Amino acid sequence: MLEVIGAGFGRTGTYSLKLALEQLGFGPCHHMEDVLKDPERQVPLWSAAAQGKADWTSILAGFGSAVDWPAAAFWRELADAHPEARVIVTTRDAERWCDSYLETIHAFLSKADEVPPHLEPWFEMARAVTARSGVSDTTDRADLIASFQANNEAVKNALPPERLLVYEVKDGWEPLCAFLGKPVPDMAFPKTNNRQEYWELAKMVTG
Repeated sequence: MLEVIGAGFGRTGTYSLKLALEQLGFGPCHHMEDVLKDPERQVPLWSAAAQGKADWTSILAGFGSAVDWPAAAFWRELADAHPEARVIVTTRDAERWCDSYLETIHAFLSKADEVPPHLEPWFEMARAVTARSGVSDTTDRADLIASFQANNEAVKNALPPERLLVYEVKDGWEPLCAFLGKPVPDMAFPKTNNRQEYWELAKMVTG
């Protein structure tokens, strides 16, 4: 049963949040990494969702939570399909997010003509879901930042405060655990998937 829905864009600490949620017992937590690990099953499901043909009661069956794209592009639909689930919108300084997005996700998706044929459907799906969030192929910083801010405001306006956490991963365990009703773990908050790690994963995926 899906208990936590991530509504924040990629490059807002979503992979660190994935690891944190799993440590708190809300796993497994779906992330774009899971799509890349199981493209034959996952890509058609999310491609169908981008076309308005998703079965929201089963698309994330077996997952306790979901963060990052593609799920973040459908936070509204997922929140409606799972009314008891709580929603977390990860955020950060908009300018720094834009830098990170352009140097990782956008740069990777711009290499679609260089990838192995078996990954072409994944690239199409990834472009579709990011576009659904208002993030197109543009490199215009003002447009990207406007989309980033508009998404955060839309989440805040759509959900009651008791169901929503606006969260920066740099704030660590305390606000996250307070929101989810969990004790603070006796371990460091996970910090991972910086830009170097992103490109190392990208190289592994594309060979």
